[in-house]
Amino acid sequence: MTILRLNSAIHLRKTKPRSVPNSTHDAATETAGSQNQGSSERSKASAPAGQPGPHKAHKAGGKDKRIKHILSVLGPGVVTGASDDDPSGIGTYSVAGAQFGYGTVLVSLVTYPLSAAVQEVCARIGLVTGHGLAAIIKHYFPRWVLYVMAFLLVGANTLNIGADIEAMAGSIHLNLTVVPTALVALLVVALTITLLVLMSYKTYSKYLKWVALVLFSYMIVAFLSNVDWGLALKSLIVPAIKLDSGYITTLVAILGTTISPYMFFWQANMEVEEKIASGSITSPDPQMKRPRKLILGRRAINDMYIDINVGMFYSELIMFFIIISTVSTIYKTGAKDVGQLDLAGIAQVLRPLAGNAAFLLFTLGIVGIGLLAIPVLAGSATYALSEVFGWDEGLNKKFHAAKGFYIAIILATLVGLVLVFVGVDPVAALYYSAVINGVVAVPLLVVIFLIGNNKKILGERTSGKLSNTLLIITTFLMGAALAGLFFLK
Repeated sequence: MTILRLNSAIHLRKTKPRSVPNSTHDAATETAGSQNQGSSERSKASAPAGQPGPHKAHKAGGKDKRIKHILSVLGPGVVTGASDDDPSGIGTYSVAGAQFGYGTVLVSLVTYPLSAAVQEVCARIGLVTGHGLAAIIKHYFPRWVLYVMAFLLVGANTLNIGADIEAMAGSIHLNLTVVPTALVALLVVALTITLLVLMSYKTYSKYLKWVALVLFSYMIVAFLSNVDWGLALKSLIVPAIKLDSGYITTLVAILGTTISPYMFFWQANMEVEEKIASGSITSPDPQMKRPRKLILGRRAINDMYIDINVGMFYSELIMFFIIISTVSTIYKTGAKDVGQLDLAGIAQVLRPLAGNAAFLLFTLGIVGIGLLAIPVLAGSATYALSEVFGWDEGLNKKFHAAKGFYIAIILATLVGLVLVFVGVDPVAALYYSAVINGVVAVPLLVVIFLIGNNKKILGERTSGKLSNTLLIITTFLMGAALAGLFFLK
């Protein structure tokens, strides 16, 4: 299915799970599967001559079941993938296309296996241990490592939140010019906090993630515009790297918004909360007095791979089409750097599809994805802070049961709001917040690699060779881009 599915096959062959099923559901599924196989073979012999045997109907039904199963397992990975194309991502990809044309298209292909590999390790950590990344770092690493990671994460996420809020407010202002941007920003923050406190994130994200489909409009724009498909597809294979500060900065920004620190923490914690919701984890153990390694069957691992790969594939696909759509609309009139772009200009990319409604379509996407992404950004930072200060944590809990956790999310959102009043250009804020994420990601990737290969933490479910290889490549690539960022200044 994907590179990571191949890795799972290799890894599972080496680390075959014990005969204890992951759950009664897994055991029932395996039993039902064997029974279905037997009944299918019997049906072949009993089919009347000249008529299609029941096994063909069974195959058709099996295909429907597989599709339904794939849809049923989509959860944290898809939400993470949708959040990955937040306003910061849209802004960064637009800058890349406007400034360097097809020169950064290759990154959309390269980052798919890399981002999926990183998220797979984070998800596996949460699934196996029943704890988030911050909790694992706190328990198995020196305390200063947790403090440094929390500081970096909170700083990067707060700036990203501010950039997203400013972009959401600015896009709404494009349609309602009589309403001041600052007032719109206050209303956006009030709506975000209200939804988060009064309604569970899982409930409203279930609906908001469908707003992410608006981003498919960039695919339509690409086919309606004069895209040089030969050059675009060639650029997916042939590198067009430029060793100048502008290109390297944009490369760091793309990597930072695609392989973002907040996604690492969010993925692990959401896998844990899914386990709590399903009843697989029934006894909270925040102090890890009873370290556990959950027994994961093949089905649980494969379901996780499906979820993550679908989410990451969607994210990188949207990146590809945003870049080439921007090339065919903005770049063709002349290269423009981040200082020459504004939200109105970026929104015009959608004009071949939406005409005069381009601003409205752009705003719908930016606001919808922003409402989905801001709690992810604030929540992932707050998970780390909760471990530092010993707070009860979890978006699956009501406000009164995790006051410190929710208050920290609210404060992070309010601090991000300050960026709107500083007067930073929205596009520049989106772009440079991505650059900062690219800087912060490198040391976090090293920590994730160490956790992923620690048998004391993960037992038999440590990273396989392919996961390790992809994670090393990711860390090296982001580290090299970061080094180039400083040496080429």
